[in-house]
Amino acid sequence: EAARCAVSEVVTKHLRCVDIFVVNRDTRQFWLAFSTPYCSFTLQSRVHGSSFAHRGELRHAKRIVVKLGSAVVTRGDECGLALGRLASIVEQVAVLQNQGREMMIVTSGAVAFGKQRLRHEILLSQSVRQALHSGNNQLKDVSVPVLEARACAAAGQSGLMALYEAMFTQYSTCTAQVLVTNLDFHDDEKRQNLNSTLQELLRMNIVPIINTNDAVVPPPEPDSDLQGIISIKDNDSLAARLAVEMKADLLITLSDVEGLYNNPPGTDDAKLIDTFYPGDQQSITYGTKSRVGIGGMEAKVKAALWALQGGTSVVIANGTNPKVTGHVITDIVEGKKVGTFFSEIKPAGPSVEEQAELAQSLGRVLSSLQPDQRRDIICRLAELLTERKEEILAANKMDMEMAVSAGVLPPAMLSRLSLTPAKLNGLSIGLRQIAMAAQDSIGRVLRRTMVANNLQLEQITVPIGVLLVIFEARPDCLPQVSALAIASGNAVLLKGGKEAANTNRVLHQLAQEALSVHGVREAVQMVSTREDVADLCRLDKMVDLIIPRGSSQLVRDIQRATKGIPVLGHSEGICHVYVDADASIDKVIKIVRDSKCDYPAACNAMETLLIHRSILKTPLFDQIIDMLRSEQVKIHAGPRFASYLTFSPSETRSLRTEFGELECCLEVVDSMQEAVDHIHKYGSSHTDVIITENQETAEGFLQQLDSACVFWNASSRFADGYRFGLGAEVGISTARIHARGPVGLEGLLSTKWILRGDGHTVADFSEQGVMEYIHENLPVGQRDRN
Repeated sequence: EAARCAVSEVVTKHLRCVDIFVVNRDTRQFWLAFSTPYCSFTLQSRVHGSSFAHRGELRHAKRIVVKLGSAVVTRGDECGLALGRLASIVEQVAVLQNQGREMMIVTSGAVAFGKQRLRHEILLSQSVRQALHSGNNQLKDVSVPVLEARACAAAGQSGLMALYEAMFTQYSTCTAQVLVTNLDFHDDEKRQNLNSTLQELLRMNIVPIINTNDAVVPPPEPDSDLQGIISIKDNDSLAARLAVEMKADLLITLSDVEGLYNNPPGTDDAKLIDTFYPGDQQSITYGTKSRVGIGGMEAKVKAALWALQGGTSVVIANGTNPKVTGHVITDIVEGKKVGTFFSEIKPAGPSVEEQAELAQSLGRVLSSLQPDQRRDIICRLAELLTERKEEILAANKMDMEMAVSAGVLPPAMLSRLSLTPAKLNGLSIGLRQIAMAAQDSIGRVLRRTMVANNLQLEQITVPIGVLLVIFEARPDCLPQVSALAIASGNAVLLKGGKEAANTNRVLHQLAQEALSVHGVREAVQMVSTREDVADLCRLDKMVDLIIPRGSSQLVRDIQRATKGIPVLGHSEGICHVYVDADASIDKVIKIVRDSKCDYPAACNAMETLLIHRSILKTPLFDQIIDMLRSEQVKIHAGPRFASYLTFSPSETRSLRTEFGELECCLEVVDSMQEAVDHIHKYGSSHTDVIITENQETAEGFLQQLDSACVFWNASSRFADGYRFGLGAEVGISTARIHARGPVGLEGLLSTKWILRGDGHTVADFSEQGVMEYIHENLPVGQRDRN
């Protein structure tokens, strides 16, 4: 019906053509595309009567009701308003209003504001009376009588509205006050009048500020909302009734808790529910109400479910947390995972929280397997890569065709996306190397100490736990990372680039097929969307390490998004090659060409070429330039190099540039030491190379340079786990803690300490004790000496 009306309206305006197509049956959304002789438009609309199914769709919400609970609006002493919180909420509502959305506020606070005013008046009045009637200047303690709520509401309404009006005026936004009672919804004529008034206010771009008329409101009738019509018992039910009546797309209920919990917040087993479905009511145990207000969480859930049934999406979130109050409303509208989202449609698959829990559980089972069993899994995966190569290559062909037709990926990225029989054979060989290394990876004794007689200490290797590995359009990462995780006893959650979706799906199925040999199929899982990754970055109790493999922007985004989870990776790959005065011509040409041209998009490709000043205007320099030009490498001159030339290449914008293409920066230095200083200042501590025949100079470079990988007379492209003999790598780390450089099997292990005693206590070693410390280092292959 909505689509038909939209078409009629368009046609009456003499538009040239109209196309309508439904894109989501679950949410009943459609796009209306039409064009005039001058321009074309695409409008999105949603047929009211069905709420949004997923958080990501909330960004399409047009009409939004924001309900502010008493705990959000009032101060901790329940006397007066929380002005700072209120100001940040007003700012967010004004921002959304100015974006073209229709905003309405259902607010508490009149009683608290009135209580503050009346208490002040009573105290002042009593103090003056005492001063007039007392024979001395001493005042007795003044007691304040219990104030009736209706009187407080009557005294506070005007002040509360004046405050809202003053705040919204700062954003050039007009407001209007609307007071309602239950009768306004039960009486058809009054309900239609209320609807008409609110519609007109919204049409004029005015924000209605709505509240129950607490000065005259009668007490609610018990159970009067069992006939399908919710009664106005509190502002929660008012907001729900109003949202449905006004066909709002979204109701945001702000309270003093993070959202809906399965048990009362603060208890040991309490867990925040990200998405709540109507059939889940029986799994909830409600706690006590908030310090103020009359609703409580049970009333909020009841109102939310009623609104959801009426076609309005609902989110319950915290409006009092100072860390998020300033952006909680805008975050919800942007689809971020804030509070509890109410949805009528349960997703087919598990949530990311459930995936992480399952991975954590099966990771422990995987680590407890015998080394031969983990080896069998990896060997089976290596076999599947060759046995099912036709299936893999067919899926990869689909990805390649879509990528080429889209025309978005540069040639280097297309090369990374492509799989060939040779690549699959190489992967299979690498996996078998990992399988052999898996024999003694877990439980290996690193240190054994005899602390005292019959008190022996061991340090052994253990898995890290649950890994989250994000990789872009590079499907060969999936079997490599899976094998390394299996060998090290870690569960892994994988997020591949959407460009390789078909290939990743097949490779993941093969990995799980191999894991099924020993009943740990779900120890390797795939996550689907960027939103899933953002959610996992907050699960610091379940995810133990995040490894992003891709662009520097990807790594920076993950580092910003994570909440307390370590990130292993490098933000940039600004690799240098320094050509020393004593360099061999043949080695320079080979190494520079390979470092830059073999795979320009790789993080270990050369980005800056440093040349000793004495090489300028020599045949070697000319050969370097000729080689780079023949390889179609664009040269950007560093400031010092540019100063030597009358006509120089374009000067680089920054000496900290990672080009990722057939481009590089060329700069001049006076010595090896100056080259080291330059790299320390402008490099990224990834991989740096010196080319020289002078051993003393080379050793100085190798020892002084503080990078993860430092090479002498070898291409920077050797910075790779497979080329290092690690079998494969999960990434390259430039961090200084834990693992550094190409991270293979060893980098995915941690340690734990095991102490075996015989009734020992610390008191035994005190001054009055009978035992002494020995602290004797034992061979790691020796259990004990007794």
